[in-house]
Amino acid sequence: MNEDRVEGAWKQVKGKVKEQWGKLTDDDLDVIAGKRDQLLGRIQQRHGLAKDEADRQVKDWERRNPDYKLEK
Repeated sequence: MNEDRVEGAWKQVKGKVKEQWGKLTDDDLDVIAGKRDQLLGRIQQRHGLAKDEADRQVKDWERRNPDYKLEK
């Protein structure tokens, strides 16, 4: 997927991500920009979770939202 398509898809997904992890700010979402590792780090930071718990939550979210792909 080219960068423009990833960026466009991320704009669509931001709302879903914010629903799941409400403590993430709009600035956080801009930094994350669809990158899974950035999402994990911000979830850990904002929600005070261990890396393995943040990873589990993201995996669960990805399973429930198969149309939205995060960059590895």
